[in-house]
Amino acid sequence: MESNTSRPRSNEAFSMDDFASALESYDYEFQKGQIVRGKVVSYDTTGVYVDIGAKSLAFVPEQEVSLRGVKELSAVLPQDEEGEFLIVREQDADGQVTLSLKQLEIRKTWERLTEIQDSNQSLSVRVTGTNKGGVTVDVQGVRGFIPRSHLVERDDLEALVKTTLTATIIELDQDKKKLVLSNRLASRSAAFSQLEIGQLVEGKVSGIKPFGVFIDMNGTSGLLHINQISQKYIESLANVFQVGQLIKAMIVNLDEGQGRISLSTKVLENYPGEILENLETVMAEVGDREARARKAVLGDAT
Repeated sequence: MESNTSRPRSNEAFSMDDFASALESYDYEFQKGQIVRGKVVSYDTTGVYVDIGAKSLAFVPEQEVSLRGVKELSAVLPQDEEGEFLIVREQDADGQVTLSLKQLEIRKTWERLTEIQDSNQSLSVRVTGTNKGGVTVDVQGVRGFIPRSHLVERDDLEALVKTTLTATIIELDQDKKKLVLSNRLASRSAAFSQLEIGQLVEGKVSGIKPFGVFIDMNGTSGLLHINQISQKYIESLANVFQVGQLIKAMIVNLDEGQGRISLSTKVLENYPGEILENLETVMAEVGDREARARKAVLGDAT
């Protein structure tokens, strides 16, 4: 007697064949995150079809064609042109892979920014907006941020929008899409690149403290420490200097990491206390005293 519990084997055979066919149609060569080469084949209103050697044509959606706005797809991806693309979605039920040129550009930009950070280079960024903490910037198509404390001009942030700033990368995390920069450090680095020990500089007194005088040199601040003003003891700096006064001094030390420029006028003296007795004469004769002072400074430095 035949068992009534036996099942038709035809349905089971069909499902296994169907599954095998599905596996066969899936192309494991093309995976998400992979960079592939392809050739532009055709266009439609929503994107571009590309031949990457798969069983079906791959597709680049219009919003994935470029980091910038695209008016004409063929202007960015001309017919029959070959290039690299990033797979952003593996094949769908129809075997079609989704590609992105924009995401590939972003990946390459992050790689370039990492190299720039490693080499401690500065770069130009465009201010795109503001918030309470600082300004947002466009960095070669990647969104970045400059905190208010790292801006040279920080009083009117709105005035910075659409302007171009020089900045240095201080924090980069590609996984978190985090890019923090400093305009202040970049400006300081640029200023330091123009300075050297033994160089004679000119600036205005911007502040007088018990320990010394701050000299503003076109936006860069140097310190004329009380011990470097004269070879003679000084009782009161306020009796010698006043804010806004023009001073010439020699650089005796540079510390870019700390942003410190140390200045000296005592190396310009012909005798101890000359700065205190006749500052105007010393300033007027700086050109004649410069070579001797530089030799003394560089001799001390070595």
